[in-house]
Amino acid sequence: MKLLRYILPILILTAPAIGMVAQSKPAADNSKRKIKVEKPDLEEVRKATLDPKSPYYFPKLKAKYETNDTTTMTPTDFRYFYLGYMFQEDYDPYRESPYSHVTDELRAKPTHTKEEIDTITKYAQLALQDNPFDLRQMSFLVHVLKEKRKDMRAKIWEYRLEHLLGAVKSTGTGDSVENAWYVMYPSHEYDMVQLLGYEATDAQYIEPGYDYLVVRPDESDKRKRDKSAEGFYFNVMVPQQQYELKHPE
Repeated sequence: MKLLRYILPILILTAPAIGMVAQSKPAADNSKRKIKVEKPDLEEVRKATLDPKSPYYFPKLKAKYETNDTTTMTPTDFRYFYLGYMFQEDYDPYRESPYSHVTDELRAKPTHTKEEIDTITKYAQLALQDNPFDLRQMSFLVHVLKEKRKDMRAKIWEYRLEHLLGAVKSTGTGDSVENAWYVMYPSHEYDMVQLLGYEATDAQYIEPGYDYLVVRPDESDKRKRDKSAEGFYFNVMVPQQQYELKHPE
């Protein structure tokens, strides 16, 4: 059974939520925390994140991730954390949290009352407890925490969001099948193109396991960046394999 997929999600990552939190740090510190772009060795990632003796054992990375300290995890940690989740027992590329859509109507509003902020915060946190890689709920949470002036908490979630997207970006360039970005959920494809200042207009599946998003520049994105790409490629082989493994019917 093919995964998929081609209902274009609503793109809701806010510009502040995908800004670089680390920009306020000294340049020397940033250079130490950079990660080079390279195709991942998924078999090595699988072994490392399932091995209790490995520094990249998934429960160890999750414990690091859940500390309220933006200096605890390195970009390499985030890369193993993101890619390694695809090999964990509870991973399902199409499982959706029951809390994901509870506050859809509230989130569509430009501003919120205190009670509405509390409600969105509650259900975003419940959704993230259920799925720590729900980038959209993470973005909602950042937005309402900033509305509530909970700036430190917002920065922690903003940092996590930035570095999870950075883990995806570290897997390739997205400009060809050979350099496709690796994603664990199809929704992350749309989050990536928005991060780059585009909006998706169409989606195509390429055998044996790639998605291609046709894009156009997002005219509402005023950030200065090259916006000449016509589309981006994503590797979805592992999500496809895991879906078929866990849903053989």
